[in-house]
Amino acid sequence: MHWNWQQSDWPDFRWTRRPFAKAEAAFLRGAGVLVGSAKHLDEDARQQLVVDAMSVEALTTSEIEGEMLNRASVQSSIQRQLGFLSDRRKVQPAEQGISEADG
Repeated sequence: MHWNWQQSDWPDFRWTRRPFAKAEAAFLRGAGVLVGSAKHLDEDARQQLVVDAMSVEALTTSEIEGEMLNRASVQSSIQRQLGFLSDRRKVQPAEQGISEADG
């Protein structure tokens, strides 16, 4: 598999929707279940769900880029960035940086 910028027609990006339709539908169903489930949780559980979802994304993205981060540190950093309670553990720069917003 090549990155988009490695394609011969870069940067003229084109794609066909049909091959992605099934995956898109599954994603939308899953997102609906997540949102629907979150409505029945108390505030602490809802906050933890947000932290879990964001940390999975951060860890997966970092892993794709070849960097392995500490899950607990990433979650602690995200909790701090969102103003949620945090265990105030020492967070390494990589874990802190992944939770900070650009700009």
